[in-house]
Amino acid sequence: MTENSSQRPDSRGPNAAAPADLPTQYAPAEVEEELYERWVARGYFEADAKSDKQPYTIVIPPPNVTGSLHLGHAFQHTLMDALTRRKRMQGYESLWLPGMDHAGIATQNKVEQQLAEEGRSRQDLGREAFVERVWQWKEEYGGKILGQMRRLGDGVDWTRERFTMDEGLSRAVQTVFKQMYDDGLIYRAERIINWCPRCLTAISDIEVEYQEDDGELVSIRYGEGDDSLIVATTRAETMLGDTAVAVHPDDGRYAHLLGKRIKLPLTDRSIPVVADEHVDPEFGSGAVKVTPAHDPNDFAIGQRHDLPALTVMDERGVITAHGPYEGLDRFEARSSIVAALREQGRITAEKRPYVHSVGHCSRCKTTIEPRLSMQWWVRVEPLAQAAGDAVRDGRVRIHPAEMSARYFDWVDNMLDWCISRQLWWGHRIPVWYGPDGEVRCVGPDEQPPSGEGWTQDPDVLDTWFSSGLWPFSTLGWPERTQDLARFYPTDVLLTGHDIIFFWVARMMMFGLYAMDGVAPFHTIALTGLVRDDHGKKMSKSNPNSVDPLDWMNDYGADAVRFTLTSGANPGADVPIGEDWVKASRNFANKIWNATRFALMNGATVEGPLPEASELGATDRWILSRLNSVVAEVDGCYEDYQFAKLSDALRHFAWDEVFDWYVELSKTTFAAGGRPAEVSRRVLGEVLDVMLRLLHPVVPFVTESLWTTLTGGESVVVAPWPADSGFRDADAEREIAALQNAVTEVRRFRADQGLQPGQRVPARLALTGALGAHEAAIRQLLRLQPEGEGFQATASLPVTDGTVELDLSGVIDVDAERKRLTKDLGAAEKELRQTTAKLENDGFLAKAPDHVVEKIRERRATAESDIARLRQQLERLPGA
Repeated sequence: MTENSSQRPDSRGPNAAAPADLPTQYAPAEVEEELYERWVARGYFEADAKSDKQPYTIVIPPPNVTGSLHLGHAFQHTLMDALTRRKRMQGYESLWLPGMDHAGIATQNKVEQQLAEEGRSRQDLGREAFVERVWQWKEEYGGKILGQMRRLGDGVDWTRERFTMDEGLSRAVQTVFKQMYDDGLIYRAERIINWCPRCLTAISDIEVEYQEDDGELVSIRYGEGDDSLIVATTRAETMLGDTAVAVHPDDGRYAHLLGKRIKLPLTDRSIPVVADEHVDPEFGSGAVKVTPAHDPNDFAIGQRHDLPALTVMDERGVITAHGPYEGLDRFEARSSIVAALREQGRITAEKRPYVHSVGHCSRCKTTIEPRLSMQWWVRVEPLAQAAGDAVRDGRVRIHPAEMSARYFDWVDNMLDWCISRQLWWGHRIPVWYGPDGEVRCVGPDEQPPSGEGWTQDPDVLDTWFSSGLWPFSTLGWPERTQDLARFYPTDVLLTGHDIIFFWVARMMMFGLYAMDGVAPFHTIALTGLVRDDHGKKMSKSNPNSVDPLDWMNDYGADAVRFTLTSGANPGADVPIGEDWVKASRNFANKIWNATRFALMNGATVEGPLPEASELGATDRWILSRLNSVVAEVDGCYEDYQFAKLSDALRHFAWDEVFDWYVELSKTTFAAGGRPAEVSRRVLGEVLDVMLRLLHPVVPFVTESLWTTLTGGESVVVAPWPADSGFRDADAEREIAALQNAVTEVRRFRADQGLQPGQRVPARLALTGALGAHEAAIRQLLRLQPEGEGFQATASLPVTDGTVELDLSGVIDVDAERKRLTKDLGAAEKELRQTTAKLENDGFLAKAPDHVVEKIRERRATAESDIARLRQQLERLPGA
């Protein structure tokens, strides 16, 4: 009948509680913390590298040590937890490995702010003392999110918790840097980088956020008379560093200027006019100013034409060029320079405001300054090629598949990666410089050079460098540990599509490089972003931001988890609102109340499941549906369809088990005898399997109920249900007919304004197997026997029969007809008015789209109301 009952003891175990011991109401705040700590203490989440079970591994995207749990974390953690809990129940050696990222810029900023409050700076402390201060801050304030993960119910292996700056991971970072340096994949060069004048460090391209800013576009005349041309710029201050003007070689307008030098305004310099195919002759004047030290495109032109690169700003964005603008902030200098050019008559056009895309630091939102700087770089071409090939040849699957295009668009066009940061907190670059220009890269087992004149590079590595090693460094690499051999490669990376560029591609490159061509995971499962119930992005700066801990405190962790999984369609953004969390809380309460009711009425898992010959149609129906749901949920898990599996479980539990099977079983229980014993055992079986299916998503409420029902040790380590293959199409058709009869009569009763508990005389003419359910139908519908003087004032056709009702004396037919007629007239008037507007071309031409759509919705509602009211009138006695 089912494979599930054979996987559980035949009697209630010593941990079983009496049903009466369950509180009448579920109070998550009173049980969640205790249950979680019990799971941890019993070692349920600890993976055994020596086990002979098949491994299943997920490494957590390491949250920043400075961070706290936001809805995005809660969303992805819930999905990862559900995956690993299910695999553990399926018998896998399931490892979900936790940890934190040292978050270089963010953490350093936190400590610098703390020092500023004390009236000090990091320079006052010195590097060594400052780094020690950051470690102290980390121990005292960092890792807040780890406690919040416990609150959510994260089933991670805390014995394997890692930190990107711990000794083992630091060794991994130094090892891979040395290997890549020796292989020519890491080099040092002077190039244009993104510089943050606030954080005082370089940042990578993907850490720059672009937004539309109001600026100004000024057109400036360079040169004099016939030997002049017009250039346009939004950054007038950079003209102090211009070393050429470039035009397209085929642009005849400037052929006479090629090879000549023209006067650079506001300076005593002249600059050449050069021909470069990068210039678009159709854009603007067709001439562009060239500032090689302050623009990436200009730098490339400068390289091609051997132009000097003049740096005219320091690291804080202050002008350093000699003259009247020296010492001014870049934005102050911009205004002063434009004013001076205007006074000289060199401004030929001004556009203000000029809305254009401007890069900002993703950390502090400061406007980025392109700047020529000596930095360390990763030569990404061979690494990116390997990362792309691993997906193309099927070694790694991206889910959903349509997201592959974004991945390929990034890895196929990746530029060399600037990995050095001008910070003190982080992995310091393991390179030493000697007094005579020597450069030596040192591995973790090598002695750094010593002696007079040797100094270590002051920069640290980009945080994404160390987090890119996460899937294998956390398992012990570069040592060939038992954990590494057992749990690498990991099974799935579940993360938001917004960090494909930041993290996913980095891990692919490093994993394939360091692990001999073995990719770090089999599947990349990409999620969307959490948004509010209006579809707007949530952020700390917006009033729609929600602290998930508040919702957990108010409604329980299970409610938050179920809400998040219910919206989790692969790759799609997830809208969420408090009303939805309340609905999930109601679902958890329904599970609690219905299970408690079933237990109070004798639902049991004791003894084997009865043979099919002893089962009634209702029992066979629910067991058939149970196995179908097991199969459906398994399929959804394998395809990362969390929303679909949540919907399937909610529908089965609430609609089929609680609203139908439990209600139908009441008749059987009341009759007593062997059928009642059978149904109690079937109900116990259904609850047992249902709670195990629900557990990965709502672990707390299911733990309390399952252990009470079965007496088992914990649902965390209970076996995952298996589909036995049992199906009974006849029973499903029979119960579908019963449901149709009950639903149709309930709808009619509601239409007539009858109260749910009001009893009505009825005659049931049921055919086929449906006739066996007359007692249950009468009980569910509060239908009395027909008795003497019965008048069939309403006749309702249902599947496999007819239900006749006697409403005489139950409702005032004349009054009801008047009410319905009045409502029908109002609906018909609404239909005429909305139709007239929608057929008016003038209205359609002038009205906003949302207004027109609202009118269409009103017309559709009116049409539906008319059809419903006419049907109710036709059903009235004497119609």
